[in-house]
Amino acid sequence: MWCSTVGCIVMLILSLLTAPRTADAQPPSPARIGYLSSQPPSATQDAIEAFRTRLRDLGYVEGQNLVIEYRYAEGRYDRLPQLVAELVRLKVDVIFVHSTPASVAAKHGTSTIPIVFAGVSDPLIVGLVTTLTRPGGNVTGVTLSTPELAAKRLSLVKEAVPTASRVAVLANPDFEATPRNVEETRLAARALGVELQMLEVREPEGFAKAFGAMTAGKAEAVVVLPDPMFVAQRRRITELAASSRIPAIYHLRDFVDAGGLLSYGADFVEAFQQAARLVDKLLKGAKPAELPVEQPWRFVMTINLKTAKELGLTIPPTLLFQADEVIR
Repeated sequence: MWCSTVGCIVMLILSLLTAPRTADAQPPSPARIGYLSSQPPSATQDAIEAFRTRLRDLGYVEGQNLVIEYRYAEGRYDRLPQLVAELVRLKVDVIFVHSTPASVAAKHGTSTIPIVFAGVSDPLIVGLVTTLTRPGGNVTGVTLSTPELAAKRLSLVKEAVPTASRVAVLANPDFEATPRNVEETRLAARALGVELQMLEVREPEGFAKAFGAMTAGKAEAVVVLPDPMFVAQRRRITELAASSRIPAIYHLRDFVDAGGLLSYGADFVEAFQQAARLVDKLLKGAKPAELPVEQPWRFVMTINLKTAKELGLTIPPTLLFQADEVIR
């Protein structure tokens, strides 16, 4: 039976409205991010919250269009390959990594899943990227360091203790970035007319001996070079510095929060926010090989005046003026 033109149109519309939905009409799968840290959750609690907040600003909501799989090695670096393998099996879209050991483990664990790092001192030296401008491969991120930082820290601790002529340097020779940091510190020492006392610590058990050597060597201050193991042992280090009455400068504010005197370096919270932007670009189809490694937005100096008072140290007003934050 023939139908009128209007009737046919009405029947067509009704059939389209009542037809079962096809696979194309299903909502898209949520983005899946794997987060891997070599440290316990408390080490990056504020930073990872900033990362999630920045992702929300970019339109990602956990439980709706975003899933984050969290994995923590709790300071046991031997667990990192296993945790990377778990994230690979979960088929995450991007792996976001905190710290140098975790970043290296992620790179070794997959050559196809895009990786974004934060908390890496020197991605070139550890082999994460080919160049900073065009990383190559599947890795990019936010570096925490520049060659000038080691020299800057020595000059700042010299400014905090103007009479210091002998400064200890605490370093882990097994950390890939240490040789470069040592070289920059030596160059700065010559320019400042400071004698260095080099002390190496590979295991937590070596800190007491190192600080004993500082005291015996009459060190008037100490520069603690960046190292993941040092970060994990920051309370032990700051306690030994306090009991030895040696002013110390560190690369992370976390040491100052633990009772350290002075820190100068990148802000982890801001670095994680930068990393969130890179993750967003990768989820939208950008290639990590073509996303330049980013420098920190800024470097932050924090001074603990309570610690200075306990050390009997008066921080010069010029240094206080430079500080981004003063803990009283």
